[in-house]
Amino acid sequence: MPDIRWEEPYCGEGNACYRIGVDGDGNSYIALAGQEDTYLTDTKDALRQLIRDIKAGKADHLLAD
Repeated sequence: MPDIRWEEPYCGEGNACYRIGVDGDGNSYIALAGQEDTYLTDTKDALRQLIRDIKAGKADHLLAD
């Protein structure tokens, strides 16, 4: 696992808590709080846009069963 510096969890309504992290090479990571060993990685800009879209309600289809 890369050396990731995790921020404090961001928790929305319910039990959805996420953590954002960065490594020394400038890569960004996002994971469920408490499950940081299973993460998604991409550029800072890509993850920043993903978070903006989720907050704007554009990703509701990702939560559908």
